[in-house]
Amino acid sequence: MKIDSLRIGLKVRHPQYGTGTVKTISEAVAEILFDDGSKRAVAPDAAGLEPAEPHATVSGLDLPLKQFVEETLAAAVAKLGLEKPDSVVEQLGLRWHGGKLVLHPAEATLQTKEVPLEVFFHKIVILFSGKTQLKPQQI
Repeated sequence: MKIDSLRIGLKVRHPQYGTGTVKTISEAVAEILFDDGSKRAVAPDAAGLEPAEPHATVSGLDLPLKQFVEETLAAAVAKLGLEKPDSVVEQLGLRWHGGKLVLHPAEATLQTKEVPLEVFFHKIVILFSGKTQLKPQQI
C-alpha cells in the first residue's frame, strides 16, 4: 500500500501487528494505533499494509456522482420494498384527526384527563419554539 492512498482514520491491516487506525501521516511514515493499544510508526510501502475496511472502485462511469448515488439509493429502496415517507405521514395524519390523548395519573384516586390531539401538539410546539413560557399548570 502506498502512502498516497492512506488517509487519517483509515482502518489498515499489518501482517505482524494486526488491524489499526491511521492517526498521522508524514512523507514516508504513517503513525498507526493498533487494536492492542500500541502506537507504531510504519512505512506503508515496506510494511505490507492493506486496507482493513471494504472499498469500491467504479471505473468507466459516465454519470454525475449525484445521479449515480440517487439511482443506487432508489434501487436499494425499491428492492427493500420501502415506501416514500410522504405517503406514510399522510395516512397516519388522517387516522388521528379529531383524536384525543388520554392521560392516566399514577395515583388511582385522581381522574383521567382527555386532551384533543391538536391542542396537545399545539402546546408542545409553542413550548419548544420558545415563543412563550408555559407553566406546568397550563399544559
